[in-house]
Amino acid sequence: MENFLFNELSINLGLILGSSALAFLIAILCANKYTCLLKKFQFGQTIKEESMGGTKTPLFNSLHKKKEGTPTMGGVLIWMSVLIVAVLSFISVEMGITNNSLINRNETYWPIFTLITCALLGLVDDVMNVKKIGKTKGLSAITKFTWLTLFGAFGAYWFHYKLGFDSITLFSNTYTLGWLYIPLFIFVFVGSANAVNITDGLDGLAAGLIILAFSVLAIVAYLKGQLILASFCGVIIGATAAFLWYNIPPAKFFMGDTGSLSLGATMAVISFLTDTVLLLPFIGAIFVIETLSVIIQIISKKLFNKKIFYIAPVHHHFEYIGWPEFKVTMRFWMIGGFIAALGLILHLARLV
Repeated sequence: MENFLFNELSINLGLILGSSALAFLIAILCANKYTCLLKKFQFGQTIKEESMGGTKTPLFNSLHKKKEGTPTMGGVLIWMSVLIVAVLSFISVEMGITNNSLINRNETYWPIFTLITCALLGLVDDVMNVKKIGKTKGLSAITKFTWLTLFGAFGAYWFHYKLGFDSITLFSNTYTLGWLYIPLFIFVFVGSANAVNITDGLDGLAAGLIILAFSVLAIVAYLKGQLILASFCGVIIGATAAFLWYNIPPAKFFMGDTGSLSLGATMAVISFLTDTVLLLPFIGAIFVIETLSVIIQIISKKLFNKKIFYIAPVHHHFEYIGWPEFKVTMRFWMIGGFIAALGLILHLARLV
C-alpha cells in the first residue's frame, strides 16, 4: 500500500514538474529569437505621456523615459508556451505515450479559454500602443473594461448555470450565494486582470508575483485532487519563470497587456475552480495593494485635489523617493511571498 501511494505521488509530481520544466525549456529556447523578432518589427514600448484621466505624467516620464523602445508583448512567450505544452500533452495522449492531457474538460477548459481570450485582448492593446493607433495610443480604459466585463459575464453565466457553481467556502462552511455568484465572479475576474496589469510596471515585479500566486494555486489544486489543474498552474509557472529570466533588470522585453491581463484573469478563474476565491487577496496581496493605491490616488485627487502618493501605483512612489528599481521589486516579492505563505497556512487550517 505504501509503495502504491509512493508510486502514485511520484507519477503525479512527475507530471507537474515535467510539464513545468517543458514550458520553461520551450520559452527559454524561444526567447532570444522572439526578442529579435520584436525588434525587427519595431514592437518597442511607448511611454504614455498622459494618465488614464488625461493628465500629464512628468514624474513618471522622468523615471521611465529611458525604457522607451524596449520590446514589449513578452507575454506572448508565456501563453504561447503554455498552449504548446497543452497541445503536446493532448497529442501524447492520443498517441498512447502518456495518460494525462492538460486539455481537460473538467479542470482546464475555462483557464485555457480565459488565457487565450484575454491574451488576444491585451495583444490588440499592445499593438495599438506600439503603433500609436487611437487617441489614447491603445485601447481606452473603458474599452478594455467593457471587454473584460463581457468575458467575465460569459464565464459567470457558464460557471453558475452550466457548471452549477453557486457557493463559496469560509471557515469550513459553505455559503450558497445563488445568483449573487454572478456579480462576484465578474468583479473578481475584472479586478484580478486589472490588478496584475496595474502591477506590471517594474522589471520583474509582476512576473515574480505571478509565480508566487500560481505556486499556491498549484498546491491547493493538487491537495483538492485536481491534478491536471495543478499541472496547468505548473506550466504557467515554468513559462513565466523563463520570461522572468529575461525580464529581470534591465529587462530585455516587457510583459505587455497580452501577458498581464491574461494571467490575472486566469488566476481568478482558477480560484473559482478550486473554491478558493477568498484566498485570492492573500496570494495576490501586492496586486490588491497596488490597485488600492491607484483608487486612493484618484479619489483623493478628485475630491480634495491632493495626491497621497507622488506617483500611483505605489511601486512608482517608492521608486520616485529613491528606492532603486530592483529593491522595490525584491521587497515587494518578499512581502508578497510572506502574505501568500500566510494565506496558504490559513487555507490549510480551513480559515480561508
